[in-house]
Amino acid sequence: MEFRVLGPVEVRHGDRVEVLSGRLQRTLLGVLLERADQPVPADVLTQALWGDRPDPRAAQRLQLHVHRLRGVLDSPDRLTFGSNGYRLHAHADEVDAERFEALVKAGTATTHDPQRAIESLRSALALYRGTPFADLETTALADWARRLAERRLAAVESLHAAESTCGVHQVGELTELVREHPWRERLHVLLMTALYRTGRRTEALDAYRRARHALVSELGLEPGPELRDLHHRILADDLPTIPRPSRHVPAQLPVDVPGFVGREAELAELDGVLSANGSASIAAVTGTPGVGKTALAVRWAHRVRDRFPDGQLHADLRGHGPDGPVSAADVLAAFLRSSGLTAIPDRLDERAALFRTLLDRRRMLIVLDNARSVDQVRPLLPGGSSCLVLVTSRDSLAGLVARHGAHRIRLDLLPSADAVGLLRDLLGDRADIEPEAVATLVERCARLPLALRVVSELIQSRPGRALADLATELADQRYALDLLRANDDPRTSVRTVFSWSYQQLDPAAAEVFRLFGVHQGQALDIPAVAATADLEPRRARHLLDALVCAHLVNQDLDGRYQPHSLLRAYATELAATTDSPANRAAALSRLAAHHLATASAAMQVIAPDAPERRPQVAAPGTGSPAFDGYDAAFRRLDRERTNLLAARAVP
Repeated sequence: MEFRVLGPVEVRHGDRVEVLSGRLQRTLLGVLLERADQPVPADVLTQALWGDRPDPRAAQRLQLHVHRLRGVLDSPDRLTFGSNGYRLHAHADEVDAERFEALVKAGTATTHDPQRAIESLRSALALYRGTPFADLETTALADWARRLAERRLAAVESLHAAESTCGVHQVGELTELVREHPWRERLHVLLMTALYRTGRRTEALDAYRRARHALVSELGLEPGPELRDLHHRILADDLPTIPRPSRHVPAQLPVDVPGFVGREAELAELDGVLSANGSASIAAVTGTPGVGKTALAVRWAHRVRDRFPDGQLHADLRGHGPDGPVSAADVLAAFLRSSGLTAIPDRLDERAALFRTLLDRRRMLIVLDNARSVDQVRPLLPGGSSCLVLVTSRDSLAGLVARHGAHRIRLDLLPSADAVGLLRDLLGDRADIEPEAVATLVERCARLPLALRVVSELIQSRPGRALADLATELADQRYALDLLRANDDPRTSVRTVFSWSYQQLDPAAAEVFRLFGVHQGQALDIPAVAATADLEPRRARHLLDALVCAHLVNQDLDGRYQPHSLLRAYATELAATTDSPANRAAALSRLAAHHLATASAAMQVIAPDAPERRPQVAAPGTGSPAFDGYDAAFRRLDRERTNLLAARAVP
């Protein structure tokens, strides 16, 4: 359990924030935490909660609030009562203010190792979430809040002093701090030193004049000896300059993808995100498995890397793959180590806070590839807009868009011309010999970049085979997925790559996906899917939304759904091995009944006086559609022609 007062008062149990019901309960907890592991008399607590107002029921009301607070704690025994009052049992490492004090003490004591001091002090300052007890207005905690604020400011001063020793001078931050605290001489010393050591001697002398004026005019005091001595040394040019060390700039981008073709519109859209001047600091590239999300992200990242002088970070989050997703805590630890830190906090939230602190005002590109969910990404986001985060995922990442304002780019299958261009680039001269076979291979691979690259490898490994022969082999969807794999590498097996998304579906959504393999016609609308799966239309819509979010089926502008040809082949394969023949036949019968009922309703509008021209079928459980008129009914029949012919073939 963790108690947090460096900001709004909170109690955390693991990743869950426990709800404290009101101001009085938070005040009670704050007073007990100020004297953690010490008895606090009941009259001190009642004074903190209700002040000097006489209340004969104060003792009973206090007991009620104590009872409610015990219900929030991980064990009622944490809050006990004895002859001297109430005692909250909390270890020092369970209270963020105590951890802050310990880290500050370690940082200020490490004078011989300024780099380690910097790490400790940054870790301490990262614990702050705002003003201590920001959500409480009570005099009972005012002294503690002032002490914590003073300790924080002292820690900031110590941090800048340690950074100055290492040759790092944050002039902008120090200028702002001096403006906020004009009577703290140490801040003036740090600012003058930073200005002088960055070659701005005149500005350093001006800073002294402003400091002296503030002290004399407001406090009636001359500057202290440290500030006066620094002024004399700057006048005499007697202050040694510490060379700024060469800063480690991470450059973690993977090697650029060879043979990249097309995607000009998507690259331009990413350029637009970058040039939006902070209106969107997160871009998310989503799409179906194997569509080239990583390739696009890496290609664009290499194009713009010079726009991020503070470096580029990259992590494969392994959201979909054989090894399982990597935790955000592990990614943060790696990012912090790459920034030169060795003292890594244990808690996820502390790592995230320290990461945000390190990235503050830096210009960095962070590429998070293959994310499984928004929850995996959220702790890895910087706090400001100076950095840009590029995420790729098979998930739609709706929460990242809704809550964090991410700009989402949905990556579709390659256009035919670009798909042909990619395969021609990969094959070289062989593509010129059989251009028609190249076009056929592109369509047999559903214009999916991963499949095209695997096909290219197959062709290179069969130098004596004609391209047309491979195109013929791929025509049989039963064996296409067997061909589309590169030796034993699971990441280049189209079937395996599809399976990583399918395995994350809940059973109901997985069943609907398999039904697209049972049905061999064209796209289906929601009523047709509902009839096939024997579901209510609302439930069918919900499951289809899940499949669209996972990018396992596509939704067209008419609201109809279907997977691309390779995913349909995968669905067919799954249905054959998962669903019984009787269940598959029943699903097809329900779909056929739905199509025939739709045709009958359309013919009722087109030829109301010729009942012999329409099939006589019972309305399916999902109901028959209503048509506005002749044109609507005719368009529906024309659109469903292929599905109606398939329905006729159902016994």
